Amino acid sequence: MSRICQVTGKKAITGNNVSHSKRRTKRKFYPNLFIKKYYLAEEEKWISLKISAAGMRLINKNGLTKTLKEAKEKGYIANY
Repeated sequence: MSRICQVTGKKAITGNNVSHSKRRTKRKFYPNLFIKKYYLAEEEKWISLKISAAGMRLINKNGLTKTLKEAKEKGYIANY
């Protein structure tokens, strides 16, 4: 599984390490991902999601079913 949030679609972006002498070497900035289990009450089952901290806040704000529906419409999650 790649390092992509299944709710927000956040993924690694590239940038530079900059030393004191301003030499630049490539690096990656990874999203703050967690593997978290949620209980889906409508289907009476547990689902495991790889989500970012921002995705967790989104679930707390909007609710699990609404957030999963929006993520599926945007193509971030195949099925749950």
